[in-house]
Amino acid sequence: MTATDTTAPTPGTPSTQAVDSSPTPALTGPAAAAARALGDDALVLAQRLGEWAGNAPVLEEDVALTNIALDLLGQARTLLSLTGDEDELAFLREEHEFRNVQLVERPNGDFAETIARQLYFSVYQELLYAGLASSGGELAPLAAKAVKEVAYHRDHAEQWTLRLGDGTEESHRRMQGALDGLWRYTGELFNPLDGLAIDPPALRERWLEHVTATVGRATLTMPQGRDRTPWSAGAGRQGVHTEPFGRLLAEMQYLHRAHPGASW
Repeated sequence: MTATDTTAPTPGTPSTQAVDSSPTPALTGPAAAAARALGDDALVLAQRLGEWAGNAPVLEEDVALTNIALDLLGQARTLLSLTGDEDELAFLREEHEFRNVQLVERPNGDFAETIARQLYFSVYQELLYAGLASSGGELAPLAAKAVKEVAYHRDHAEQWTLRLGDGTEESHRRMQGALDGLWRYTGELFNPLDGLAIDPPALRERWLEHVTATVGRATLTMPQGRDRTPWSAGAGRQGVHTEPFGRLLAEMQYLHRAHPGASW
């Protein structure tokens, strides 16, 4: 943000407000829409993980989850800035204008629910970025950097899935419940997304193999129900979000909307 100038303008000097300083988007059309959707995924999940700061079960996880959130925030800033002003896109859009998948907006719940969400999403995101990095498309440079970060996110989720699933009876029960409860939000990850250099539906089989292997090693059982809600019809990618998303957005955008133009 730019600093707010409270001094009177010099006579004859054009007002800075009359100058259109909006950045020219590097991407337009379907490519911009796809980049914005991926940016929204990262932005919303970063906000969710940031809620664990000071609340994680152990100090090490305070640091780990915050670092993952910062990685995702960096990805979001890069992706959104390719399509417009990152601050305006993050803080001034309405709920229906966001195109993130519903999985990333789900509440943290208990620690097992957060880990299940991370397992499902990070495995998908690693496959996605690996494919984009090798595609030679417009998002290849970002994906080549991000895939290294996401590999850590995936490993972190896997290790905690194993610890909780093959731990105590209580941790096993909670981890199984978390996997089952979030399963219906995973199908949306593999909906076609125009403008990408790769086809998300083609990632599903490898994603399923990887998640199934991790769940089995954790002595857990893969969910057997539907992998999407019957009413979703594209869900978050079409701007249809769950009730908790509105509260997340209100908290994320409050300061910017309450003090427009403020700097610190």
